[in-house]
Amino acid sequence: MDESNGSHEPYCGPPAPAPREADGPRFANCVLCRKPTEYPESVKGPTLCPVCEWQEAQRTACSG
Repeated sequence: MDESNGSHEPYCGPPAPAPREADGPRFANCVLCRKPTEYPESVKGPTLCPVCEWQEAQRTACSG
């Protein structure tokens, strides 16, 4: 790096602007693990993410 010419260029560029939230409905969080679900926040009742929903289906299928 040649500093004799007085030019100081930053190594990294400025940080990218923060991404804005997408338009449309927000997704509800899973009541068990708090991860986003496939359901909008407007859905009534407890919401489960796909993983917890699958595990819950396994538990109820084998409980009888």
